[in-house]
Amino acid sequence: MLKKHYKTWGGVLALSLMVSAANAAVAPADAAKIGSSLTPNGAEMGGNGGEIPAWNGGITKPPAGYTVGQKHVNPFAGEKPEFVITAANYKQYADKLSDGQKALFEKYPETYRMPVFKTHRSAAYPQFIYDATKKNATDTKLVQGGNGLENYVEGTPFPIPANGLEAIWNHIVRYRGGSVSRVVGQATPQANGDYTLVRFKDEFTFRNKLKDFDPSKDNNVLFYFKQDVVSPARLAGNVLLVHETLDQVKEPRKAWVYNAGQRRVRRAPQVAYDGPGTASDGLRTSDNFDMFNGAPDRYDWKLIGKQEMYIPYNSYELNSGDVKYDDIVKAGHINQDLTRYELHRVWKVEATLKDGKRHIYGKRVFYIDEDTWQATEIDHYDGRGQLWRVAEAHNMMFYDTLVPWYAVETLYDLNSGRYLVLGLDNEENGSYEFGFERTQKDYTPAALRRSGRR
Repeated sequence: MLKKHYKTWGGVLALSLMVSAANAAVAPADAAKIGSSLTPNGAEMGGNGGEIPAWNGGITKPPAGYTVGQKHVNPFAGEKPEFVITAANYKQYADKLSDGQKALFEKYPETYRMPVFKTHRSAAYPQFIYDATKKNATDTKLVQGGNGLENYVEGTPFPIPANGLEAIWNHIVRYRGGSVSRVVGQATPQANGDYTLVRFKDEFTFRNKLKDFDPSKDNNVLFYFKQDVVSPARLAGNVLLVHETLDQVKEPRKAWVYNAGQRRVRRAPQVAYDGPGTASDGLRTSDNFDMFNGAPDRYDWKLIGKQEMYIPYNSYELNSGDVKYDDIVKAGHINQDLTRYELHRVWKVEATLKDGKRHIYGKRVFYIDEDTWQATEIDHYDGRGQLWRVAEAHNMMFYDTLVPWYAVETLYDLNSGRYLVLGLDNEENGSYEFGFERTQKDYTPAALRRSGRR
């Protein structure tokens, strides 16, 4: 049974309880709520009568001063924090914080802080994504066992989720522009703050955005992903290729790596679940990338309900070209003076490792932003039930392409005092490239071999 957390949740709760777990598609009468009392993406249209405003369409036009292809101008640059949460006062706000956030205040009482700003529901998507989402509400279903989707092409598959598995699928397949290429940095600082930046050139293309898309080919593939290590020199030239499948139990993710030193392409079954993340110094698993990715079959998923929470939002300062990597990467955690937190509604989902299944995380607690379905906070517990790692994604709106995504992702290890930050592009030229064209041949092992270098 879902828990009622506050008064505005009652209507959506009633809708969710009407949905059968066996048949995930909602009734047409319920789907009609999408675009009226619910936003086109399934969030509550109304505010909370206080800090959270009603959704008014989000940011759909760039602010003054923005140049296409350059870093994003902060549309809220003139705003100041309304208050700051610190180790000295965080207990006053405990009902709107995750256990992981509370642990960071305890771990770093002198430096960890959360500047809280006015809430802006800035999320917006293209109309075709809204149209697809409304169709998904009555058409899309979970495959047997919940490890994939039926009748799904794009958009949010379950705008009115009935269970935790549906909510997590909304995060896994959420719209990120159809195709995107980016050069970003990853840092894994030592406890004293020293780090070496690893730069990646990432790109992915959802199958329906391929120039030669044929629905009869690779019909279980969701998207194609390629990651080329640009620097440092000792890693440069190594390339990862992934064919991400919708039903990863029926057909596991297909992955290959090109090793520049050996000049060979090899299958890479370890690029899944708790296999080590690329160049992460053991600080993240493969399924920690993008906060969470891949097959959900090793966990039981429970939808707890909704709650209000202070989460990173409109994090344009962390994307600014005026900020250097050294300004962001500090000992213990990123520079919290550059962060921005707002009060938003989130879905809370608990994932508990199934009996007989293996993973280094025995439990995960997800907090998923209602407007974007992006996992924003995740608390990771070890096999003994002890809080171990805290993931926090700093959301921002790519308003020029109508893509909500992350400025950076962070993953804090409470035991070692180290952390990982991924997505740094402040010192890179330009911004992400959305909407480029690729063919299926561009994502083959043969193409991977050709693209490899030393």
